[in-house]
Amino acid sequence: MQFIHMADVHLGAVPDQGCPWSASREKEIWKTFVRSVQLAKKEEVELLLIAGDLFHRQPLLRQLREVNELFASIAPVQVVFMAGNHDYLKPDSAYRKISWASNVHMFFKEEPEVIRLEKLNTWVYGLSYEHQEIRSPLYAAIRPNGQPGYHILLAHGGDEKHIPLKKEELEGFDYVALGHIHKPQALVPHRIVYAGALEPLDRNDEGKHGFVCGRLEGKICRTGFIPAASRSYLTLQITVHSQTTQLALEQKVREGIRQKGESNLFRILIKGFRNPDMEFDDEPLYHLGNITQVRDETRPCYDVEKLKEQQKGTLIGDYIRCFEEKNSPMEQKALYYGVQALMETKQ
Repeated sequence: MQFIHMADVHLGAVPDQGCPWSASREKEIWKTFVRSVQLAKKEEVELLLIAGDLFHRQPLLRQLREVNELFASIAPVQVVFMAGNHDYLKPDSAYRKISWASNVHMFFKEEPEVIRLEKLNTWVYGLSYEHQEIRSPLYAAIRPNGQPGYHILLAHGGDEKHIPLKKEELEGFDYVALGHIHKPQALVPHRIVYAGALEPLDRNDEGKHGFVCGRLEGKICRTGFIPAASRSYLTLQITVHSQTTQLALEQKVREGIRQKGESNLFRILIKGFRNPDMEFDDEPLYHLGNITQVRDETRPCYDVEKLKEQQKGTLIGDYIRCFEEKNSPMEQKALYYGVQALMETKQ
């Protein structure tokens, strides 16, 4: 049996609100979701699993009608999903008001249930959030029922406020489809897997994003990660030296963005040692691309030999002499940081 496992789609999210590209990001999340779901039918996948947080907040009925129509369009692919901590099931949730297509199955309780997919000879275990926080390890009590067929756990959580879990408690299933952690990762390769967020949602969501494609054959499960995101958050590190000017810095940023892809979203990290008389201006850098943050971690580069003579008999001079014949990178950093602190104190 071939399946797709996705999680943390967060439809309705507007990443980087206030930035020029934020409206486009909201639309891109929907487009990536639609494209990924349609791929299930194109590739003749038999089961689509969505491990929570399909929506970023409580969904509207009209939004669910669109999703239901999308799911119906990929039949006979079976869709099994749950509500996570973001789109948890309130008593009046729109999730409860829609008549889902015959190939769509949702967990409607905050207690363990099992969905039997007879044609696929598969049992899917899980539950849905009915509160934003669940501190009890609810998945620890769920075990395969021993019936012939494939046994899959659909789960959302992994921290103290959202169903804490341990991989030892999840063993025994043919596959565990996890959600909540936005970085794709495997607790047990091919068996207990976080799909990660389908699209990155903020500047901390660096790395690849997409979904998991897997195949179950007997007792063997094989999975692979399929990148699907429209663009990525990246850190662009720029190293400067004592001769680097503002214009040279801006050119380095432009070139770095061009090489990594202009559609991507960047955190600019400036490192190295600048001329003590130079202070870089962050503001122009934000106009060079999709820049979410600029961090200047440079330090002034002092002529320590000249300072040592000028500051002979002072605390600064004595400090510099403590580092004579100490040339490791860490020691040199300590020297420059210390001199900077002492010079600033002196001023």
